[in-house]
Amino acid sequence: MTVQHQPISDDQRAVEDDVVERVLRSFDGCENPRLRQVMQSLTSHLHAFLRDVRLTEEEWEQAIAFLTEAGHITDDKRQEFVLLSDTLGASMQTIAINNEVRGDATEATVFGPFFVEGAPRIELGGDMAFGAPGQPCWVEGTVTTTDGSPVAGARLEVWEADDDGLYDVQHDDGRVAARAHLFSDDDGSFRFWGITPTPYPIPDDGPVGRMLQAVGRSPYRASHLHFMVTADGLRRLVTHIFVRGDDLLDRDSVFGVKDSLVKDFVEHAADEPTPDGRKVGGSWSSVWFDIVLAPADA
Repeated sequence: MTVQHQPISDDQRAVEDDVVERVLRSFDGCENPRLRQVMQSLTSHLHAFLRDVRLTEEEWEQAIAFLTEAGHITDDKRQEFVLLSDTLGASMQTIAINNEVRGDATEATVFGPFFVEGAPRIELGGDMAFGAPGQPCWVEGTVTTTDGSPVAGARLEVWEADDDGLYDVQHDDGRVAARAHLFSDDDGSFRFWGITPTPYPIPDDGPVGRMLQAVGRSPYRASHLHFMVTADGLRRLVTHIFVRGDDLLDRDSVFGVKDSLVKDFVEHAADEPTPDGRKVGGSWSSVWFDIVLAPADA
């Protein structure tokens, strides 16, 4: 329920207005116009928030403690501030602003905290699982431009969580699994083996996890497979594909789901031949994902 506050007197409003104006003027000497614009806008919106909710000093202290703890838990493998940005929708809003709609270009979504440089290369049709537990999944599609031209030699970085809901960097044995890079063929096509995506919780043992629990939100992400696609003269694409039918599609904890990125992961019985003749020893799935890259100046 909304907390009701007493009406604010004109004298009190004048005092608060004066604080805002003095802080805004403090940036007038900033020689970088973009930095000045950002800092003054941030100040205006921050003070408007404080005044709107009539933040108490106790709540302010709690907020400082929250941010301090987020800093303490952050290290080279865990970025709590990225989690905070993600769970507040700030990451997705920034992506929306910086990836304007361009024709039928594939939509972008959150980068996430688990990308790692230097993933091993696999050839077309190779296996990016590298032994990660999970149901084998055949992934294929094409990379084209918005005018339909195939993109040869596009670099595709792919990574995902394993069937235990963990990325390789969350294990403590130094493994490299369920991540790789490959290049599209001359006709823009690509294909590889991965694992069928499954849902998993974002790290929820820190302040962001407690925030989600306090407001009654789930830490779980909808099942997804990450892609980062780059090619000369074309806009870099960071995106996922999601599994149609996943119960978490409408409550993904970081708001990353877009309808255009929900794909049909088709189930196949163990005795059904795979596209490349591989013997998988059990059931497997397949998915088709056509990637459309916008021009770099879009």
